[in-house]
Amino acid sequence: MGISRDSLHKRRETGGKQNKWRKKRKYELGRQPGNTKLSSNVTVRRVRVRGGNFKFRALRLDSGNFSWGSEATSRKTRILDVVYNASNNELVRTQTLVKNAIIQIDATPFRQWYSQHYGVEVGLKKKVGAANVAGDEKQVEEKKVSNKVKTKLKARDKTRSLDSHLDDQFATGRLYACISSRPGQCGRCDGYILEGKELEFYQRRLLRKKGKVAGL
Repeated sequence: MGISRDSLHKRRETGGKQNKWRKKRKYELGRQPGNTKLSSNVTVRRVRVRGGNFKFRALRLDSGNFSWGSEATSRKTRILDVVYNASNNELVRTQTLVKNAIIQIDATPFRQWYSQHYGVEVGLKKKVGAANVAGDEKQVEEKKVSNKVKTKLKARDKTRSLDSHLDDQFATGRLYACISSRPGQCGRCDGYILEGKELEFYQRRLLRKKGKVAGL
């Protein structure tokens, strides 16, 4: 029996059964889910759909474009791990990439951009017991740059602000991100870096999840 997206087989809102007064239609069909996996063996299939259009069914992916909203920049980076999915823990265990899944991505491209744009190194691990003030970042080693570039960096530094949670993630080399595209429909795994309240929320959820596992 094929997958169907019709509502004729469902009960009425009042609970009564509906008589089947017609057969299934081609435009009501459904297809098998893509279940895109995290793998270096990238595989994308082209599927012909209604109207002669095409969907791109990603079966295996390992990278995507991710945006950093507060800095208005985006970079292509590697996907390292699937860490949380609100709908099903099985999708975390099987490393399945779906929309709104919480993943970890490689922080290197964003750290390099930040260093070039602001002239500041982020994610430097603080020495335990050192007299450094928390939140201070070490300046990049002085390079031979023109006075114009120095002025530009100085002006950018006035408006620069980096969340302490993000700085801690840069130190580990991994950033939490959310997938906003649909890999099984468009063949791409794009998303955005988690920041602010949203990041705090998912960090709490992950800690709670770890606590439950530890309690078993």
